[in-house]
Amino acid sequence: MAVTERIQNGKGPSGTVSPHVAPEIVRAHSTVRCADGRLRQSRYLDYAATAPALRAAADAALELLPYYGSIHRGAGVESAASTAAYEAARAAVATFVGATDDQVVVFVRNTTEALNLLAHCLPAGARVLSTPGEHHANMLPWRRRAVDLLPFTTSADELLTHSAAALARGGYDLFAISGASNVTGEILPIGELAELAHHYGAEICVDAAQLAPHVPIDMDALGIDHLALSGHKLYAPFGVGVLVARGERLAPAEPLLHGGGAVARVLDDRVVWCDAPARFEAGTPNVFGAIALGAACDALSTYGMSLLAAEELTLGALLRERLAAVPGLRLLEQWRGDDVPRVALASFHVPSIEAGELARRLAEEHAISVRAGAFCAHPLVRHLRGVTRANAPGGGAVRASLGLGSGIEDVDVLADALGSLIGPRAGRERRSRPARLAAPIAGLLGAR
Repeated sequence: MAVTERIQNGKGPSGTVSPHVAPEIVRAHSTVRCADGRLRQSRYLDYAATAPALRAAADAALELLPYYGSIHRGAGVESAASTAAYEAARAAVATFVGATDDQVVVFVRNTTEALNLLAHCLPAGARVLSTPGEHHANMLPWRRRAVDLLPFTTSADELLTHSAAALARGGYDLFAISGASNVTGEILPIGELAELAHHYGAEICVDAAQLAPHVPIDMDALGIDHLALSGHKLYAPFGVGVLVARGERLAPAEPLLHGGGAVARVLDDRVVWCDAPARFEAGTPNVFGAIALGAACDALSTYGMSLLAAEELTLGALLRERLAAVPGLRLLEQWRGDDVPRVALASFHVPSIEAGELARRLAEEHAISVRAGAFCAHPLVRHLRGVTRANAPGGGAVRASLGLGSGIEDVDVLADALGSLIGPRAGRERRSRPARLAAPIAGLLGAR
């Protein structure tokens, strides 16, 4: 059954993703005067880059503001209140991702810093296995070490096969993967990949920047050793991120940043560092960012991540179905098939219109905000576009991404706008392809 039919029959979202939480998003649903002089409602379809704040996240930061003080080292009520709130946020993040007791939550600025921190903590001579489709944040830090890349794959089964073959050759310390692609939305079988990595003596690190806002994560059940995410994609855009890592991996490493807060004692000839996480949080941290992220994690858990995931998967399938029906538009997909689980985003290109120009016209003529470019995943976008030279022109794409507060109307308006910009549909035929909810939520990540 096509997504549109399923929605009409009452088996899909009725208007927005989780209508009961849509009002909790801090976002002005403003009208914009477009190039033709008409007023149109603004539509934000760039959640994969930065999501709006949850009201709970913004309120948590404002609630602390009158009591804000130095954490961990002050003696007054302000310091006590701030320290308690900061550590409660750490616990909230750990619960949200299903961390184990031996895993440490370190607050950083974003996913990029989190993965750089983990790369810094790897021992000299460590070998890393990864994929060529990673975001630059999960690609460039590993180049400091000996890193090997798997080939591009056309299915989850092929990824598992290539991963098993590479890991079996031995010698890898870490397998670094994305939980979900920020270009194609495909969700990787994390549990099965973790099992393979552990079988061959490697740890696994998951870049969960695109996964955590959309799908429930249980690090313990999935066997994830290390995980990184960003608050600005998880409805807490206050400049904070997290590395959740095995304590034994962090214990022998020097801090990435040297300074106050990271030290137990400074002697004339040596420094005694604090244990993690303090060792890796030198200086005055982003207390408000951490508190907002913790509040967002608590709020999302209360709403129910499984419910949100089910609704977003259906809306994402509708997005791809509607875009696939626009003549002259080509979706970017690494893994083919309507049963492939994906977070709610779609990247595409139009051969007749450069990506940046198309995004500009969507904004100026239709008040639709999307992303254009290579999405900090240049090798993958070039591969999907069939561009063989790194400096070849026309290698970009456009990405529309959904989240809390997105709805069917947003998808319809985007598809209609693209149809009008690209050209009239020949005979008004719609090339609809069957689409269905990819898989039960519990099995999306390949939990063991």
